Amino acid sequence: MTTTINDAAAPLPSDTPTPATATKPREGRSRWRSRIGTTSFHTVAITLSALWFFPIFLVLLNSFRTNSDVLRNGVAAWPEAFVFDSYVTAWVNAEMGRAMVNSLIITIPVVVLTLLLSSLAAFGLSRYRIPFRRTLLLVMLAGNLLPAQLMLIPWLKIAESSGLYDTLLIVILIQTASGLGFYTFILYGFMRAIPVELQDAASIDGAGVLRTYWQIILPLTRPALAALGALAFTWVFNDLLLAITVLRTSSQFPITAAVLSLLGEFSAEWNLIAAATVIAAIPCVIVFLMFQKHFVGGLALGAVK
Repeated sequence: MTTTINDAAAPLPSDTPTPATATKPREGRSRWRSRIGTTSFHTVAITLSALWFFPIFLVLLNSFRTNSDVLRNGVAAWPEAFVFDSYVTAWVNAEMGRAMVNSLIITIPVVVLTLLLSSLAAFGLSRYRIPFRRTLLLVMLAGNLLPAQLMLIPWLKIAESSGLYDTLLIVILIQTASGLGFYTFILYGFMRAIPVELQDAASIDGAGVLRTYWQIILPLTRPALAALGALAFTWVFNDLLLAITVLRTSSQFPITAAVLSLLGEFSAEWNLIAAATVIAAIPCVIVFLMFQKHFVGGLALGAVK
């Protein structure tokens, strides 16, 4: 009798899944979807990276080849022998030492002036109630939306009418003016996010406008300044169109125009051009490696904002 009661009281097995067992298939499907998404992302990223790196690899490979090897086997072939004469010949024939100095003479003042003037403009537009400040900011930014090719003739006329044609000074002035709108727009967003209480506290302590800008606002925008500085250095150092438009004498050419001079009218020694390209890229690589930490920090900060 006891056995019957106990058997009757025991729960009967049921085919209905419990909540815990029901969620297991869902978790399995979500895990597989996550793995497929991660694998797809890595596959696309690796493919795009390989496509991006392949031309750079070809340039490096051809810089260690002879011209006869390139002409006989093509630019995509493995070198018959690795030689370093191309770098010496390109450095001498294109006068790359003087061209490198000219590029630095142009680039360093442009980066310093651009960051200084754009940070001052962004400070005034973001921290004070200036009438029509948004309109002024959009007008400054609109100038950067014009293609550089459209501005070549106006730049040439300005250079000729000012008497600065074929001088490095006109390149510095045009490059500085051309970048102010974009850099001001970027720094405006960073400075606007800085709490106004910091500026009020500095004013209570007796700090003036310039002291607030130099000791309070500017240090807080250092990641943005570093990122923009690295970008500005790369853009100005690698510019070619403006240089060949307002410069005529080979002794005034920057590094990009010196590389172009290796390209003949009817023939080209691609091994020399590849070697000169590698030499021209070294300063930009060094600057990026030096400011890499601040550059990534500035981009991340901008993404959060």
